[in-house]
Amino acid sequence: MPDHPSDWELVARVQKGDDHAFSELLTRYQRPVLNFIFRLVGQAAEAEDLAQNVFVRAYQGIHKPGFRQTAASFSTWLFQIARHAAIDQLRWRKRHPAQPLASLADEGASIAGSAKTAPAEAIARETGEQIAAAMARLPEEQRTAILLSEVEDFSQAEIATVMRCSLKSVETRLYRARQFLRAHLSHLVGS
Repeated sequence: MPDHPSDWELVARVQKGDDHAFSELLTRYQRPVLNFIFRLVGQAAEAEDLAQNVFVRAYQGIHKPGFRQTAASFSTWLFQIARHAAIDQLRWRKRHPAQPLASLADEGASIAGSAKTAPAEAIARETGEQIAAAMARLPEEQRTAILLSEVEDFSQAEIATVMRCSLKSVETRLYRARQFLRAHLSHLVGS
């Protein structure tokens, strides 16, 4: 067996009862899934809970009779579960408006990068807050598409699979998201 088995090899081992193989999958995808969900829902505690639920659902899904490797990658399947969990949470919030939508400022600051000096940190934090605010204003489908493309480095075909839409829809969502971000963040790059 290779030193670094593929995701689907690990899934096959999980199906045979090897829980260590699932731990390897968890190690590979825990941070990317958590970051993806956080960027969609904007609250760290919710994102952590949702990410745990995503991995519980994935574990259960792998053990369902009839589960098999698909043409898509394991990560695409996993991010589909994550996206649906985040959308369900956002829908719940709409039905229960007493809970305010938290800002994405902390995440935006980390997107802007960390700096070593106090003035640079303040600039990075402010830039991150502006990026996060612009991202939060995107419609969910555009935000999901741009996050999968730019942060998770998914191909447009993989994004179409995760979002269960056509390739043309992905192209349109990415185009519109980029146009919106360009218009709202052009002052950051000194157009």
